[in-house]
Amino acid sequence: MTTMAASKNERLARLAKLQHRLKALHETRQAIHRKEAAAAEQEAAELAKSFDTPDSLSALFPELYNKQIGRALARREQSLAGASREAEKTTMADARATIAERAYRKARNEEERVAEERGILEVLQQRLKPDD
Repeated sequence: MTTMAASKNERLARLAKLQHRLKALHETRQAIHRKEAAAAEQEAAELAKSFDTPDSLSALFPELYNKQIGRALARREQSLAGASREAEKTTMADARATIAERAYRKARNEEERVAEERGILEVLQQRLKPDD
């Protein structure tokens, strides 16, 4: 294995590993956004449910409750949009990881082929070498 080929293979392997880490990061961030969206949706539902309760302060402050419900729903939408963006980034990172893995496998296979050809050439040269 030549030093140049080894360093290229190492770089490609590190690149593939990095792309998988990026994909995992985006998947984690997407999950966080989804969890935040669910929490905001639950908050809005609880506020709306308490709106109908007879002993609730919502009768005294309906605008306050409506604003709070509106803010919770807006947070939900923002979180869902963030989750969607992270899903796109996950897809892109996955594609880049696949490309890096293919390039790594191709370089590794090429290196193995060259080494095998070199070995065959050495054997042939030894066989054709005139005996002195």
